[in-house]
Amino acid sequence: MLHILRRSFIIGLAVVGISLAGNQSIAQQVVRIGVSAPLTGVSAANGKDIENGVRLAVDEANAQHIRLDGQEVRFELNSVDDQGDPRVGVQVAQKLVDDGVVVVVGYYNSGVALPASPIFAKAGIPLMDPAATNPAITRQGLKNVFRIIATDAQNSGNAGTYAVTVTKAQRIAVMDDRTAFGQGAADEFKKAVVAAGGHIVASEFTNDKAVEFNAQLTNIKAANADLLYFAGLDNQAALLTKRMKQLGMRTQFVGSGGIADSIFISVAGSAAEGAMAWEYGRPVESLPQGKAFAERFKKRFGADTLSYAPFAYDCAWVAINAMKQANSAKPEVFMPALRTTQYDGITGKIEFDSYGDLKHPTSTLYQVKGARWVPVTTMSAE
Repeated sequence: MLHILRRSFIIGLAVVGISLAGNQSIAQQVVRIGVSAPLTGVSAANGKDIENGVRLAVDEANAQHIRLDGQEVRFELNSVDDQGDPRVGVQVAQKLVDDGVVVVVGYYNSGVALPASPIFAKAGIPLMDPAATNPAITRQGLKNVFRIIATDAQNSGNAGTYAVTVTKAQRIAVMDDRTAFGQGAADEFKKAVVAAGGHIVASEFTNDKAVEFNAQLTNIKAANADLLYFAGLDNQAALLTKRMKQLGMRTQFVGSGGIADSIFISVAGSAAEGAMAWEYGRPVESLPQGKAFAERFKKRFGADTLSYAPFAYDCAWVAINAMKQANSAKPEVFMPALRTTQYDGITGKIEFDSYGDLKHPTSTLYQVKGARWVPVTTMSAE
């Protein structure tokens, strides 16, 4: 009899334990954070960099056991591969909405951000932009877009002014890949050159799939350009510098944001020496939290950050902090807290203007010296 009672007591405890576990599960609130980036294709390395920046933020937030409206929150990452393709980007944006994400971190490509962002606006979901830099993204009359990186008007504007006033280039050539990012950056660079009293002697373009640039470089060489500004992606920039060296060109190569990483150097090889690139923000290692972030990132993923992981990480934390401030994961409740954000992130002080753009953005000029990117100067990008 005693044996039977003991067995019944143990079974009862097990049932209670299962019941409590079930109740704990019910009490825990799942909050989905979306990421849209090119996870395959030529820009996959930068896409994974963005995704991993958000993943690290989600991991760290979950370790804090954050509570909202009396419930512990478990953040989940919901990533989609937009392939850097506007058509695919629109399709996977709708998938994120259907999956019930409360905020999205994206994009890498401006050409994807422009058609996809209205989908989130219609659904009332905030979009945190860590990398897409075309100024038009925040000029669509949408109230849900927040960008924590300098725009092309700011970054490429700095590049154009610097080329004339500091580099003292007399004959400047421009080339872009005809994407929303590339063409927009090239246009802003040209405007700044002209405003500073400089001269554009050649203006060429390619497409973002091209791997051969003989015709464009032949024209630039014939124009006797002493500086070439290229607005496009890192893989093409690397191929361009190699071909310039093969053609015996002594033209200074200057790239747009997003090329200053080891991928560019490994592809360009010795041809990269002396190449320059204007990147968004300050060197991470120069920022108070930068070194510790880089160490945590490498420990978690076994790789160094590229250009955008710190921005993506900050995007996620700005959103999570807004939820904490509003004590809610409902977008309509925490969106107002995003607009009034004052956050000290890995990338610096984050505040938004009336368009949702970053107040007080900066950009940094890097140059390849001894097979590594070395910061030359940092300028305000206002």
